[in-house]
Amino acid sequence: MKRSVSVFLLSGACLLYGAENSDVERLNRAAEVFQEVMNAPDKGIPQDLLDKSECVVIVPGLKKAAFVVGGKFGRGFFSCRTRGGHGWSGPAAVRVEGGSFGFQIGGSETDVIMLVMNRRGAERLLSSKFTLGADASVAAGPVGRTASAETDAYMTAEILTYSRARGLFAGIALSGATLREDLDSNEALYGKKLTNKDIIEGGAAAPPAAAQFVSTLNKYSTRRG
Repeated sequence: MKRSVSVFLLSGACLLYGAENSDVERLNRAAEVFQEVMNAPDKGIPQDLLDKSECVVIVPGLKKAAFVVGGKFGRGFFSCRTRGGHGWSGPAAVRVEGGSFGFQIGGSETDVIMLVMNRRGAERLLSSKFTLGADASVAAGPVGRTASAETDAYMTAEILTYSRARGLFAGIALSGATLREDLDSNEALYGKKLTNKDIIEGGAAAPPAAAQFVSTLNKYSTRRG
């Protein structure tokens, strides 16, 4: 009996450890995706838009259920500006479900980056669930480090979205996608149940596992323009 209990506890610990590892790997991959995009000469996110953003969402390896048009599913993380606009918060976890990219060039997985451009968009992001294009206005973001961002679409959209598949990075309007907070991933990273609002507005200290993610965001933007 004691042996059975020990085996059960060990198995549970291994499953928990595996879940934690998976979340840390995804978090580090999100940091790598952002760095690769920002390092691409003349192909990244315009610096002025990044500096004006309130939050950044990164979903590495969003999976497609069908070619060109179909269901999507992915898990990622986002961070928002800390009070005063300098530096970035610890990461909060999200799940992305559904939505359509419209025309795509193919590829089984797509990396997605979203810039949340104003406070209203950030408030939507902190809710337990919201839909792009319905609960928050969304537009395809411009590409190129010096691309002009002074257009009505970019100035009024709450969220600008980008995707990268097979090396091609482009602005894509990800309308219809639903974002939900991922409480299980938050618990795996922080060691306790935290909502995204607890993390972002509650000022939860970023866990050691988030060091690469936060430092990468700080590397490319430390203040708003």
